[in-house]
This record gives sequence, C-alpha cells and structure tokens, in this order.
Amino acid sequence: MVDKLGSAMVRAGIGRGVYRVAPGLYCAGKPDGDSPVLVTANYKLTFDILRRQLTGITAWLLVLDTRGVNVWCAAGKKTFSTEEVIRRVRDARLDQLIRHRQLILPQLGATGVSARVVKQAVGFEVIWGPVRSHDIPDFLDRDMKSDPGMRRVTFSFTERLVLIPVEIRLLFKTFLWSIPIAFLLSGIGPHIFSFRAAWFRGQWALMGFLAGVVAGTILVPALLPWLPGRAFALKGGIAAGIAGILVGIVGIPELGMVAVISLMLLALSVGSYYGMNFTGSTPFTSPTGVEKEMRVAVPVQAVTLALAIILWVATPFLG
Repeated sequence: MVDKLGSAMVRAGIGRGVYRVAPGLYCAGKPDGDSPVLVTANYKLTFDILRRQLTGITAWLLVLDTRGVNVWCAAGKKTFSTEEVIRRVRDARLDQLIRHRQLILPQLGATGVSARVVKQAVGFEVIWGPVRSHDIPDFLDRDMKSDPGMRRVTFSFTERLVLIPVEIRLLFKTFLWSIPIAFLLSGIGPHIFSFRAAWFRGQWALMGFLAGVVAGTILVPALLPWLPGRAFALKGGIAAGIAGILVGIVGIPELGMVAVISLMLLALSVGSYYGMNFTGSTPFTSPTGVEKEMRVAVPVQAVTLALAIILWVATPFLG
C-alpha cells in the first residue's frame, strides 16, 4: 500500500527527488551463482517496476547510485555510468558470487556505459536488455536474445498522457506567483490603481495564462504526432495559438481588440514555453537539439511575453 501511494505521488511529480532505494545488491527469489544479474537505477519507481516484472524469476538486482534518477535520464546525466557500474560490481564482490561473467543492463542506459571498459575493468560482459521491463521475462526465456520489438522505443498516446500530471506539478509554483502579478497589472490604469479593474481584468489575464498552460502541458503531449513542425516550442505555440483564439473570441465583446491581442500573446508565450519544456520527457529529442532550440525559442518567448504585458497594462490608457 505504501509503495502504491508513493508511486501515485511520484506520478504526480511529488517527492521525485527523494524517491529512491539504497544502491547495492538485491535478490529476486533465491538466486545463486548461475542466476542472471540485472543492473538498474536507484529511482524507486524504476526499481519497483522491475521487481514486479521478476515475479517468479530468480535473479540478482545490482542497483546503481543514480541520485534517484531513472535510467534514461541518469545515462544522460552520467550517473548511470561506466564508473558506477564498475564501482558497484566491485563493492558487491560479484566475482565471488557469480560463476558466469555477464551483466544485463537496460538498453536506455547505453549512452552512459561503455561495455568494453566494463569488461576490461571487472571482467563482466555487458548484455543490453530490452527497452521495457515487461519484456524481461521473455528476454530471459529467449536466452537473452531480443526481437526487434524489444529494441523499439515507443511513445504512445497513453505513455504521453501519463506524463501530464508531472508537467502540471512542475508549474505549480509558477502559477501561484502568477496570480498576484496578474491582478496587480490588471488594476493599473488612469486612476493609478483600481481594485474593480484588478478583479475584472485579472480574471481574464489568468484565463489567458491558463490557455497557454493547457496548450503546453496537455495539448502538446496529447496531440504531439499531429502538431506541425519538429520544434516543441513551435508545437506549443501552435496549440497555444488555437487556445488563445478561443479566449479572444469570448473576450472581444468584454475587453476590446488590444486587450484580446495581449491575451493571445500571453497564451502563445506560455504555451510555447511549456511545450518546449516537454522535450525533457520525450524520446524525440537529444540534449544538443534541446539546447539549440532553447537558444532560438527562449528570446522569442520572452519578447512575446513582454509585449503581452505592455499591451495589457496600456489598454486602460487607450480608452
């Protein structure tokens, strides 16, 4: 029950940084010197998912210290690494426990580990396991041979939707400080500050902000393959543009054209930013590709946001 509650909280982005197990050697069943050795990260969600797939299977689990980060991200951060594999093999004295000399590593950790160096340092051959943990029983039954499906990385509609709660959780603090700022800016006018205007226009400002949030954190992952363009900032911008237009259609009679343009620009900048932020959750991009996109997109997003704020504050003075 505790594990299920912890997993649910982590899926919502709560406590991810401390959800970890101690690195070291663990048992599934009652392994002996001939049992397979599976290497994994000490992110507890990863560890628990792997452990569930080993029900009825006897194996060793060698858990690396990845600072509580999943295998794929840890490989990119160099914590699921050649040096860490070597260190844990030596610390666990695997050469004294295991008669064979094989380590099964997850395929998504391949960018962080050199199989050749591991073999040279500790004498264990690295065998790359399947992408998904639920394929491990079949992988072991097939004498550690993978079929093409086991090597294929997928990012289906369901897999994308699972990530939405985390994305929403990450922007929670941003949303909290955006509320007073929205109402404060909305109250500025010819009479210096109006609480009535702050309340009325502030709600519309939040609506524009939320349109961008929904576009970037929900529409982008849900509609990812169908949104045009390769850049996630562009995908987020397109989704936010649609959401902003809907807000504008409703808001024109109440606010006027200039204020509506401001709300659309606000939605556009927010949606583009959070859509770009989603790159860290996908297998579609590389670290260098993300950096390149950010160098171009972030200045454009910042200018768009600044223009939206200027127009919003200026609107009461134009009437």
